[in-house]
Amino acid sequence: MLAAERGAARLTIAAYRNDLDDFAGFLAASGIALEAADADALRRYFAGIARAGLSPRTSARRLSALRQFHRFLLAEGVRGDDPTSVLDAPRLGRPLPKLLGEEEMTALIAAARRRSGPEGARLLCIVELLYATGLRVSELVTLPLARLKDERVLIVRGKGGKERLVPLSEPARAALAAYSAVRGAFLRQGEDSRFLFPSRGGDGHLTRRRCGQLLKELALAAGIDPARVSPHVLRHAFASHLLGHGADLRSVQKMLGHADIATTQIYTHVLEDRLRSLVEAHHPLARRK
Repeated sequence: MLAAERGAARLTIAAYRNDLDDFAGFLAASGIALEAADADALRRYFAGIARAGLSPRTSARRLSALRQFHRFLLAEGVRGDDPTSVLDAPRLGRPLPKLLGEEEMTALIAAARRRSGPEGARLLCIVELLYATGLRVSELVTLPLARLKDERVLIVRGKGGKERLVPLSEPARAALAAYSAVRGAFLRQGEDSRFLFPSRGGDGHLTRRRCGQLLKELALAAGIDPARVSPHVLRHAFASHLLGHGADLRSVQKMLGHADIATTQIYTHVLEDRLRSLVEAHHPLARRK
């Protein structure tokens, strides 16, 4: 249903499968079938998650998966009730996204520029694209060449198969052109690939894990703690730095591919100083110097 009706991404489907497998394993110890669990079994399961020290966010994600699963069973007539309806969701804090400052991003890009050869060109292209577009790492590594129809914009197919357009900056276009000239070094002789970042591995494209490793190696060269650098951190930097320089929230939402603007609002913490300055400078009742 997730694949055929909702068009859910492969990684989303895999996450649901993992969560359901974990719950099924818990129920198997008591001889209970997955589709026959009651509210008490669910409470015991989530109590075990809490005792194991897993985060409230992990618990909330698993509860969401189980709620959707039981609603599906109810809609299909497999069972006549939804035992998850009596469960309370765990309270979640609102952690701020991990960020790199603008000077740190400049250092990261400079370190990539110092790399030579095809590996260096690919690394610079990865960093420039992630920072210039805010792509998810899964979107980046599976980006088809056919999506680069216009060098000024990037056509991205995101979650749920939805497409969006993201403008490409001049540095990103230059890095892309330099990498395109040496892209053949990452292909088997005589073969081509539909992916922008091909690989000789089984997936046919650069993996998310390898992309993360390359960025951590680059962080070391730039004098930045590798633990603070990942593809998703560059996505956060893209959004936060745009907002900090005056971009509107709705535009950033569209470029990030967020279905709900509430998801994008986590970045508004960077606006505090700018908004205070705007009020002090332009509100008729603000104190004027």
